Amino acid sequence: MKIVVIGGSGLIGSNVVSRLRQNGHEVVAASPKSGVNSITREGLAEAMSGAQVVVDVANSPSWENDAVLAFFQTSTRNLLAAEAAAGVGLHLALSIVGSERSPENGYFRAKKAQEDLIKASGRPFTILRATQFFEFVGGIVESGADGDKIRLSPALFQPVASDDVAAALADLAVAPPVNGTVEVAGADAAPLDEMARQFLAAKGDRRAVIADVHARYFGSELDDQSLTPAGKARIGAIRFADWLSHASAKQVNVPAH
Repeated sequence: MKIVVIGGSGLIGSNVVSRLRQNGHEVVAASPKSGVNSITREGLAEAMSGAQVVVDVANSPSWENDAVLAFFQTSTRNLLAAEAAAGVGLHLALSIVGSERSPENGYFRAKKAQEDLIKASGRPFTILRATQFFEFVGGIVESGADGDKIRLSPALFQPVASDDVAAALADLAVAPPVNGTVEVAGADAAPLDEMARQFLAAKGDRRAVIADVHARYFGSELDDQSLTPAGKARIGAIRFADWLSHASAKQVNVPAH
């Protein structure tokens, strides 16, 4: 099976590419670095020729509200049009759990707009919504920095390892279209402020974490439903504590989305 992975050189994309190739599929790791650009449409038609599946894990180079919205709308429209022309049988996109529940968050609004375009396209699709990656927890913690303290919401938080997200995408890429949404989350759910304390302790960071119900998460106040699955979700195999014990300093300081 020929599968095109848009964003195939990134954290998730490179993992998905590796998994699918190990399973014997012909995989195109598509990104601007490889001459495939979903914004300019450079190389799209060639990449999709003969493809059965497109996996979209591309991310915007800018998270400014207008820029990120323009990226996901333009990229998604271009991908769907190229897939229709090539007769691709499945559009599989990665999105975020709770994207419709935090409208003040510009990135979440952009992902919701991406989902809406996919659903309205008439193309066979599956959307995988993931909770926040373990690799982004460092950025989330730092977003609450307030002097020598960190203020974060005590809302429920259920992050997942990027490796578990890639595994879910690799499985869905070779399955029939759901024409709906699947969710994936980590095995551990706890208040965000508590997980931040675990993260800081693992790094030897002595800053105090203050639970503040009004602390904003990239523009939005949170409740227990904001960042957790709405229903039954696929649960990742990697526990947060195990990931923390093995993560390098470089891995745990990736910025949050």
